Amino acid sequence: MLIVVAAVLLSFLLGALLVIPQLKKTGNSKTMQKISMSKVYKLVPKTYTKAEISLHNERTDCWIIIKDKVYDVTSYVEEHPGGDAILAHAGDDSTEGFFGPQHATRVFDMIDDFYIGDLKH
Repeated sequence: MLIVVAAVLLSFLLGALLVIPQLKKTGNSKTMQKISMSKVYKLVPKTYTKAEISLHNERTDCWIIIKDKVYDVTSYVEEHPGGDAILAHAGDDSTEGFFGPQHATRVFDMIDDFYIGDLKH
């Protein structure tokens, strides 16, 4: 019986020694942090007032509202195929422009990556 317990403990320790270093090596820490924060926002959405959102109205700090959800699209501004059109409603409601005919259906999948919370009424 003692040999079985010792073998199980030894197996557990060897397994831990192999797994722990691999966990430290996985991925870029900033990417992992972004993914983790994205999941946190989806689980417990933060709420923002229109006044708070309106402060984020520049190319280097751009938030938009789409159907009462708040998105930080700052990292996408330079990639936006429509150029500066995305800035027309920076810090404001962009629902109408977002659902315009100029957007391909893939934007409806992409937008979730930028979600940070909900509009507080």
